[in-house]
Amino acid sequence: MESPIRIAIFASGSGTNAELIIQHFQRHPNIKVALLLSNNPTAKALARATQFGIETHVFNKSLFHDGDDVLDELKTRKITHIILAGFLLKAPLNLIQAFPKRIVNIHPALLPKFGGKGMYGMKVHEAVKAANEKETGITIHEVSEQYDEGKIIFQESCEVVPTDTPEQIANKVQQLEHQHFPKVIENWITNNY
Repeated sequence: MESPIRIAIFASGSGTNAELIIQHFQRHPNIKVALLLSNNPTAKALARATQFGIETHVFNKSLFHDGDDVLDELKTRKITHIILAGFLLKAPLNLIQAFPKRIVNIHPALLPKFGGKGMYGMKVHEAVKAANEKETGITIHEVSEQYDEGKIIFQESCEVVPTDTPEQIANKVQQLEHQHFPKVIENWITNNY
């Protein structure tokens, strides 16, 4: 019998969060990671998913924004929820409309600070350092039509000390991501399903 809740993970890079999410739900009775999608054919996330027996799908940016290829793939796989885990493209309107309040993203800062177009990855940590912030963290939020403006589900912070480099800040933030993201996804799904 298929799990009633079927997750698709979108990832553009190494996929460390994707791997932890896959591991978290491996033995869950009602929630299954059914698919990993990427806009990057060389993303390490694809290999990580394959090693766990998760099917993958690679697509190009223009089809993602101007076609129904990705949406059709999600429907064929009976996907119920979408997780953006290090995914660098903005979700198109057709995806948001097809999965209302069922798409979440993780952002490597405490939104609304350091969010919006162009604020991703190391650019966020460099901006945090340049602003002499005393803390940063993660924000897990529902995806809306605007970058990083959906309903905030969860935030956790960590200290930034003056001697921290952007790379050290990134490591602190990644530890928070790994510690919280899978559990927050499970709580979000089970409380809203």
